[in-house]
Order: sequence, then structure tokens, then C-alpha cells
Amino acid sequence: MTLRGAQLRIARPSRDLDATIRFYRDGLGLAVLSSFQGHEGFDGVMLGHQGDGYHLEFTRAADRRASKAPDEEDLLVFYLPEKSAWERAVARLAALGHEPVRSSNPYWDRQGRTFQDPDGHRVVLQRARWGASGLIGK
Repeated sequence: MTLRGAQLRIARPSRDLDATIRFYRDGLGLAVLSSFQGHEGFDGVMLGHQGDGYHLEFTRAADRRASKAPDEEDLLVFYLPEKSAWERAVARLAALGHEPVRSSNPYWDRQGRTFQDPDGHRVVLQRARWGASGLIGK
């Protein structure tokens, strides 16, 4: 068995679904691919880009509040090798009032910026390219 060609969904609970949608849609530029309400006690949204091999799902349970993010090293990392695209992504988040936070691993601060979403999960915008044999610098 292999996972080659698999699609990846990263699913996380949200304490404030509307604020989380704004962060990922308006701040990171992801598209709303689908959403649902009242599905077996959950509301949710899937964000990403049509045809990509991944998307993010955020849910809110009607009967309980999500716990806080687990750890500062629980990261989503988006590699943006083009300087202007990276600068625009950082600027969009700043325009929404999200300032970078210091990463607990200094590696991420050298070529990137780390942000916290409204639920405390960390997202790194890394100005580098990821290649088949590993990380390729600027």
C-alpha cells in the first residue's frame, strides 16, 4: 500500500468558525470549497483550491467548545518561493490585524513568518521552495 496520489484533508475544530474562515479565506487567499450546517451536530467549512491535493476542514460542534491549540510546534507550513507572492500573503494577514509571532523553532523565522489563527493554531508562510529531494533555499 502507498499513499502516492492521495488527497490530504487536515481537519481541525474551531472555537470561532467565522473568524477562522476570515483568516484562511481572506488572509491566506484560500477558497471556500464546501460548507455544511447541522450535519450530525456539526457546522463546518472546507478551504483550499480546486484541483489541489489538499484542503483544510474546520468544524464547530453544537454541543461542545473546541479545546485550545495543542502546541507551538503544531504547524501548517505553506511554501511560497516567489518573493512577491510571499509578501502579498504576509501583507493580507497584517491587513486583517494578524501580526507575526515568534516561532519556537528559529528556523521558521529566518525565511518565513509565523502567524496564529483565531484558534491558536500556527501557520508558517515560508519564503522557500520545497523540492523532491528536500528544501531548496530562496
